Amino acid sequence: MAKENDLKSAVESIKTAILQGQYEAAKKVNRVQLALYFAIGKYLSMNTRQAKWGSGALETISSQLRKELPGLKGFSATQMKEMRLFYEGWKMLDPNSSAVADEFKNAINIHQAMMIPETKDFPVDDFFNVPFTHHTIILRKSKDIKERYYYIHRTAVEHISKEYLKKEIDQHTYEHKDRMPNNFPATLSNSEMARKAVMMFKDEYLLDFINVEEIGERDCMDVDERMVEQGIIQNIKKFIMTFGNDFAFVGNQYHLEIYGVENFPDLLFFNRELKALVVIDLKKGAFKSSYLGQLMTYLSILDTKVKKTNENPSIGIVMCKSADREFVEFVIRDYNKPMGVVTYRTSEDMPANLRKALPDIEELKKLL
Repeated sequence: MAKENDLKSAVESIKTAILQGQYEAAKKVNRVQLALYFAIGKYLSMNTRQAKWGSGALETISSQLRKELPGLKGFSATQMKEMRLFYEGWKMLDPNSSAVADEFKNAINIHQAMMIPETKDFPVDDFFNVPFTHHTIILRKSKDIKERYYYIHRTAVEHISKEYLKKEIDQHTYEHKDRMPNNFPATLSNSEMARKAVMMFKDEYLLDFINVEEIGERDCMDVDERMVEQGIIQNIKKFIMTFGNDFAFVGNQYHLEIYGVENFPDLLFFNRELKALVVIDLKKGAFKSSYLGQLMTYLSILDTKVKKTNENPSIGIVMCKSADREFVEFVIRDYNKPMGVVTYRTSEDMPANLRKALPDIEELKKLL
């Protein structure tokens, strides 16, 4: 067990740091809060990892802090463990990490807590614009430093929620980043929109809420696009959550007509971030170059007859079961409408033990 004097000293040190941090954080600078949590996390790490304080120390410190600072929030034992995680996850930012200085054992200096590495790779501005809770989610779920940088940047730029961040990491978005074959840079004159569009779409989507056996009650090899479309429509909320942020469903088999010729694209969405219509053409098998010609027709009609004057050019996505990336990139480069090709998997493509763990279609309908 930790000595009583040790814990009293710990409470006093943390309380002093909190008051100092609250004074400076009154300026609403996230950087100050992160520096405070980093410094406290360092202090806790140095005194708990070597069992200096013993078990139950954080609960005791938290309880005493609440007594001495009535109304204090964010310093439960669990939250202090998060601060320790934050420090240990970013120990590279500690100027004294190689040799623990004695003065840091007894005092917490939030101004000397963090040192930004002299490397162009470290996302300084993004790092200090990401809320602490998002940082801890990234640290718990991402071990690779480049992957952490990626999710930090996404969070800072897109202001994504905690739940959405967890979902993105769980779906291994980083592994699929910037991999969707597309012609956005060449067809979208606004470079910022082109960048957002590239980041908006992954190269593969797991539609694990679609059980093609239950939808069609027929052999799996005979599944067609309409069956997949039906599964998406029955679970449209879940599909939008899987597909990405800020999508609004416009309709399926959306009627497009020009010069007396009718067309019915499978799915039509509007994306608020891109300020553009997004049409999805579902295909049951491998990618074929002819799919882009069909998609080009949809986009031409949408831009001519549906798109509003204040909206950006419509974007087309072919969603198929498989695609050769190099072939797609070769074919798509000569089209002048923004298009991309993604692949999808359904529950039938998952291992049997994982499929059994999924709720069936009827259960999903009730949930939605």
